[in-house]
Amino acid sequence: MDLSREDSLRINVLLANKPQAIKINESSMTVHGLMPSGEVQVKLNPDCRDEKYIKRVKEVLSSHVTGSPGGYPVFLQRWTRMGQMRDTSLEQLLLLGEPEAVVACVCATGVTDEIARRAWWAMEDSENARRLLQHEAVVNGEMGAVLAAYLIDHLPFETEPEKMIESVQRVLQPGLIDQAAKDDLWKKGARKSAYHVGFILSVPDEIPLAAKKHRLSDDYLSQLSAMADAGNLIAAVVAQMLSESGQAFFKAFDNILKKPSNQEVVNLAFDAMRLHLQALRPEGDPDMTMQELEKEARQWLSDGSDEKQAILALHEDLENLLIALRTLSGLGYGALRPVFHDTTAIGSLMRRKLEPVFTPLIEHLQVLQES
Repeated sequence: MDLSREDSLRINVLLANKPQAIKINESSMTVHGLMPSGEVQVKLNPDCRDEKYIKRVKEVLSSHVTGSPGGYPVFLQRWTRMGQMRDTSLEQLLLLGEPEAVVACVCATGVTDEIARRAWWAMEDSENARRLLQHEAVVNGEMGAVLAAYLIDHLPFETEPEKMIESVQRVLQPGLIDQAAKDDLWKKGARKSAYHVGFILSVPDEIPLAAKKHRLSDDYLSQLSAMADAGNLIAAVVAQMLSESGQAFFKAFDNILKKPSNQEVVNLAFDAMRLHLQALRPEGDPDMTMQELEKEARQWLSDGSDEKQAILALHEDLENLLIALRTLSGLGYGALRPVFHDTTAIGSLMRRKLEPVFTPLIEHLQVLQES
């Protein structure tokens, strides 16, 4: 059946005026159109059950936009079977009045700042904000700061630590928030360690945490820096780790381990450590247990390479420091699998189960944080 004559006329007038996006408020039975001059509304006058009438409205929109009343998801699936949606199709998605189509749009490649503006008008949602901030064009555009502000405002309402971590990662991208906002976000992380995981993943060298240089820094930093300048990549990592910023990273990581809320927080914190020290292990995640990592680190140190021998010649204590760094550079799910593979524990119970992993890990952290 068709729409009522009045609704059909008004919706066709709306479409003829080339809206930039369309959304439907089913509770108020209103079609909203985003125009260059502002927003217009079409109040629907259903002559049947509301849900049935909304379906008719969406068929009209789809017929106009795609030439087929099938609309989303049939039309979208035809695109996705080709691999990825064409960038030229994103504007069409935003005219279907379907929330799922908006989600598909924000996840597609080729999203521009303008597409982000339209999609955000169509559906303000934390998940959409996180997806949009994956696009460089959006981060560098006018919408970047808007989306970052929204995520910060809605962080207190997030219940899943993974979502908190990702939101913090997104807003910490360069140019989105000022230093005062970063400091405030860090302070709030004192109660929610997931926030701090977002920091060590995103800005590992800019942790807003006071920390002293390592005790070996004053005596050997200049020599390590000289080695680094000469191409010794291991010396470059050691020099960075001895500095205030390097020590702040270890301090933040150490604090996260004291009270992680769930398994994903621990797993992402381990990933952050491995990524931060990836120059020591360019081959990537070794997928080893803690015991295997420690054994491998000692073997790695004894292979006699010139880079390592030059560092060891500076001071005997640098041997334990290199072993600690190499061990931590391999952290990942492999170190957690012996505990996590057969438990869904969270909170204090999870932390007790993790003691066999955390105990040697904390010992290595103590070596790296001697001030």
